Amino acid sequence: MKYRSILVFLAVLFLVSCKSEYKFILNSPQKIQSNQELTISISEKGNKPIDSVHFSIGSKKIESNNNTSSTIKVNDFKLGKHTVTAIVFFEGKTKKITKPVYFMADSSPEIYTYKIINTYPHDKNAFTQGLEYYNGFLYEGTGRKGQSYIRKVELETGKVLQQKDLDAKYFGEGVTILNNKIHQLTWQGGIGIVYDLDTFEKEKEFKYTKSLQGWGFANNGKQLLKTDGTERIWFLNPETFIEESYIEAYTNKRKVENLNELEYINGLIYANIWQQNSILIINPKNGKVEGVADLDGLKTEILKEQNLVDSDEVLNGIAYDKENNRLFVTGKHWAKLFEIELIKK
Repeated sequence: MKYRSILVFLAVLFLVSCKSEYKFILNSPQKIQSNQELTISISEKGNKPIDSVHFSIGSKKIESNNNTSSTIKVNDFKLGKHTVTAIVFFEGKTKKITKPVYFMADSSPEIYTYKIINTYPHDKNAFTQGLEYYNGFLYEGTGRKGQSYIRKVELETGKVLQQKDLDAKYFGEGVTILNNKIHQLTWQGGIGIVYDLDTFEKEKEFKYTKSLQGWGFANNGKQLLKTDGTERIWFLNPETFIEESYIEAYTNKRKVENLNELEYINGLIYANIWQQNSILIINPKNGKVEGVADLDGLKTEILKEQNLVDSDEVLNGIAYDKENNRLFVTGKHWAKLFEIELIKK
C-alpha cells in the first residue's frame, strides 16, 4: 500500500510537471528582403497562456503589436545576418529564445560590361594585392612571402619610382593612402603597417582587433575600409585602427563572400572577388550589392597574350583618378593595366 501511494504521488507529480512545461516557438522567416516588413511572433505549442513578450533584433528593442507579436520595417537595418530575440514572460518566469534571420537586398544588382579606354604597361612579376592612384602616380602593394612590397609607379610607363620591401615573414595585401600615410595590410600576419608617404619609412604597426585576416584596403576620406575574405567590409578608426563597425555584402538572393581588393568611388565601394574576374558595386550604408561588372574578357585577353595558365592570374587591383574620372584595373602577374569605363547592359 505504501509503495502504491508513492507511485500514485509520482505519477501525479509527473502529470503536473508535464502540464506546466512550456514549449515556445519563435515564428519568423529565415530570409526577407529589405523592402518588406518583418513579422515575428511567439506561440506556445500547447496554447498555454503567455503574459507578455519583449522582442529585439540585435541590440535594438522592437515595439510589440500585442502581447505576442511585432512587425518592423527591414529597411531600417543593414543587410546580412541578424539575431531575433524574444524574452517571454509566463507564470512569473522568463525564457529567452533566439533565431537567426537574414535581411536581403530589395532588388537584383545592375549588370555592367566595360569599354577599354587606354592600356598601360604593368610589371608582370607583380602579384598585385592592392592598387591606388594618388597625386598622379600609382601605388601598388603585392603579395607572397619574400615577394611583398609597396611601390610608387609612373602610370604611363610602368616605371618603378620607389619601393619598400615587406619583411619576408609577411604576405602583403591591400594598400590605401589616407592623411599622407600609406597603409598596408598583411594576409595572416594579424597586423597592418603605416608608412610615410614621401620616404616609405615604416612609422607604426597596428593589430586587427576583430577580424582574423587582411585582404583589401581602401578609405572614404574619414575611415579605413578593410575586407577579411568573408562577406564583411570593416570600417576602421584611422587613429586607433579599431574595427568599429561593418557591413555585409548581400544581393537579393545571397551573401557575397571572398571580398578582396577595394576602392571607394563617388560614395560607393568597388570590390574585387577573389578568384573571380568581376567587380561588385556596394552601398556602404547597408551592404547592398547595387551592381556587378563582368570583366572576364580582360583576363581572357591577358591569358592569351602572356600564355598564362588559368590559376592565380586573376583580376585584382582597382584604382580611381577622381580628378579626371578614370578607373584603372589590373591583375596578378598581368603585363597590362587597363583604363576602363563601366557600361550598364
